Amino acid sequence: MAKKTPAPADDSAGDRPSKSQRKRDMHELQALGETLIAMKPGERARFTLSDDLQHAIDETARITSREARRRHMQYVGKLMRKEDLPAIRAGFEAIEQERVQRDHAFHRLEKWRDRLIDEGDDAVTEYLREHPDAESQALRQLVRNARRERDRQKPPTSARKLFKYLRDNRTP
Repeated sequence: MAKKTPAPADDSAGDRPSKSQRKRDMHELQALGETLIAMKPGERARFTLSDDLQHAIDETARITSREARRRHMQYVGKLMRKEDLPAIRAGFEAIEQERVQRDHAFHRLEKWRDRLIDEGDDAVTEYLREHPDAESQALRQLVRNARRERDRQKPPTSARKLFKYLRDNRTP
């Protein structure tokens, strides 16, 4: 049997993506939809979503069958094609930046707590210089208690209270 030679490619066929690329794009949109579905309603409110997509996202909660959910996610992916994807991705980026900033602030507070406990009055004086609104007496008492707990190898109850104090009284 003779082999058929492939037909010459049109110039227009090179302009559109391959079937595999379209499937990868569709899976990406479904994953983006899954992420939106997994978000809390308050977080999701930051995005401008069409009514159809919002309804489909809300509808997902009541679907329990695995196959029905798979088909529904394909539908969500289809609806995602009509959305403003750059705006949605920018929203996710903004949420991620906020998370990074929150983590960074948390780590700074942990370092301050550890430094206050390790160095004592010198670190307290420096902290009070940087944060003049902090109550000197309360801070020193918390540091003393945390150091005493650490020296006696007790649970870090006062260290947690010190961290909470630093978190609640920090300046933005």
